[in-house]
Amino acid sequence: MIEYVIDLLQAGFGNLAAYLAAHVLLCLVPAFFIAGGLSALVPRESITKYLGRRAPKVVAYPAATAAGSLLAVCSCTILPLFAGIYKKGAGLGPAITFLFFAPAANILALTYTGVAIGADFAFARLFLSLIFGIGIGLIMALIFRREDMLHADEADTSFIGGERLRGTTVAFLLTLVALLLFGTLKLAFLTRTYASFSIPVPGVESFQQFLYQLVPFDSAKGEEGVTAPGALLIVLLALIALTAWKGLGKVHEGFTRLTWSALVLVGLTLTIAALGMQPTADGLTISLSGKLFGVLLAQIALIIMARRFLTPDAVQQWLWETWRFVKQIFPLLVVGVFAVGIILFYIKPEWIEAVAGTNIVWGILVAVFFGVFMYFPTLVEVPVAKMFLDLGMHKGPLIAYLMADPELSLQSILITATLIGRKKAWVYVGWVALFSAASGLIYGAWVDGAGFMALTGYLAAFLAVLATALYVANRYRHAPIESAVLAEMKAESSSIKRR
Repeated sequence: MIEYVIDLLQAGFGNLAAYLAAHVLLCLVPAFFIAGGLSALVPRESITKYLGRRAPKVVAYPAATAAGSLLAVCSCTILPLFAGIYKKGAGLGPAITFLFFAPAANILALTYTGVAIGADFAFARLFLSLIFGIGIGLIMALIFRREDMLHADEADTSFIGGERLRGTTVAFLLTLVALLLFGTLKLAFLTRTYASFSIPVPGVESFQQFLYQLVPFDSAKGEEGVTAPGALLIVLLALIALTAWKGLGKVHEGFTRLTWSALVLVGLTLTIAALGMQPTADGLTISLSGKLFGVLLAQIALIIMARRFLTPDAVQQWLWETWRFVKQIFPLLVVGVFAVGIILFYIKPEWIEAVAGTNIVWGILVAVFFGVFMYFPTLVEVPVAKMFLDLGMHKGPLIAYLMADPELSLQSILITATLIGRKKAWVYVGWVALFSAASGLIYGAWVDGAGFMALTGYLAAFLAVLATALYVANRYRHAPIESAVLAEMKAESSSIKRR
């Protein structure tokens, strides 16, 4: 029994250690600072003022996706924001698009998907989330057009207008994005090694072998292992956490030594993570790549811009919001990744291959059902998806899972029902499930090399089902909608005549 528990803990902590060493630093750390900057430096009115029901569709729906892309949130965290913009006067369609798109295709989710699973999945996730998010929003606005008009008349629209977004703020945020891209993109000038040298580090190779024994390493089961440089980065992460707890968590009270220590450690850790380090029998080989120079250049630019363009209060707010995102997301992320390691201990590759190893309807429906009703915090669905892929899941069911999981969970469905009504909530769930299943079938067929005619047939069948459902819904609601529209037109006409 003791050995069994030790094996479970080893699997969980091993997966967590590999995750922290390989995926957190150059990906998540800059993204957390971007999310903090967006929250602290961008006026809320700049995001929400274009989402009203009467705003042109060519403005409202792209604005909803743009606002969603800026927020690092999960299916539950997005709900207060959704409730806020909906109660303030956002139309049902743009609000639903925002609710769908933000968890699935925000900057954190897309970046981590590209790093952990592949750029093809990140692009597919962005493209499908964009098309489906706008599509589902338009459909919901059409089906519930009468209720939406009544809601627009009753809602508070006081958020219209507000402070403009400054150009210096945009430049600062773009530099943060550049820091993230320098650390994660696999472009030739970034991956090329421009110089290398070796330093004698006694016992580094023996330490590496010890780490491989301590942390499970089996690529067939998705286990990555931890390198000696990775162990150093984990230690630095722990030091950042210790100093940031008060240094950033209480930065709104003023800068302290712990604040500066945390920031210096963050910069040092990002720099070391950008180095190429390889343990050898003689010590450690250090490689200087384009990634390192890009990360250093971006950090220097950020320091200069923060000193020249941001007030001390703005910097304090930015750092505090960044820490708030870390506290909100990172602990759940750690727990989720640890749980994935435990799941890996139990799941057999043949199970995944049997249920979803091919692009069949049954496997896709199982993936969609799992994604709709299970809950994983922001980004945890990515290591879960990678686990499924490593265990043999076909890419069709996998993309269906990635489309369904971030947007919904059982608790988010229940909360959404209290915000917009049970009927609207379950209709929304149905559309998410339908679109997710369709994305899996079509993307999976494309991965399998299906011809143009076959892909066209899949798409035509999906559009036929969609058109039939919309026809039935519109026919059912046609009379009351028509009456409401005529009433609104008459009211507007009478108002014009009085003027």
